[in-house]
Amino acid sequence: MRLDITGRQVDITPGLRQLIIKSLAKIERVLNDRAISGSVVLTKEKYRHITELLIHARADNILSGIGEGNTWPLSVRKAAAKIENQAQKLKSKWAEGRHRHNRPDKRSVIAPVVAGDRPPASRVVRGRYPVKPMSIEDAAMRLDSGSDTFVVFRNSESESVTILYRRKDGNLGLIEPD
Repeated sequence: MRLDITGRQVDITPGLRQLIIKSLAKIERVLNDRAISGSVVLTKEKYRHITELLIHARADNILSGIGEGNTWPLSVRKAAAKIENQAQKLKSKWAEGRHRHNRPDKRSVIAPVVAGDRPPASRVVRGRYPVKPMSIEDAAMRLDSGSDTFVVFRNSESESVTILYRRKDGNLGLIEPD
């Protein structure tokens, strides 16, 4: 992250610069290195130490915080805490947007049928799965190499849609149509 530090009636000492960098490191970790640039303005008015932080993050997100105290560490800590709260919210927003695409929509879920005192049935979630032509051996290799629990494929010998799955005992099961 590019960082600009400006002092108004303040000399930026190496210790003050190190304090700012240390407090911004936690914010960078929260944002997973998605912070593009940062601007810090330090102002001293009589006994008041004022820190203005401005962080530009990915997708034109601007995080800003102003901290005020009677010492620089207190002022920087207050401003960084405000930015950190905003960063947590932004990170959860990014994560929610990422997970929203994986959720099934209401049209693809069939409601469970409840009959009497029987426990409710599991939901059925519809999904699309590409059916590629391959041999049973190729499907077994694909199942062993990946984290999939099943492979749907078009058997290259019989031209029928076939399912190869991993059984609970560790063996592979094959489902072929009649």
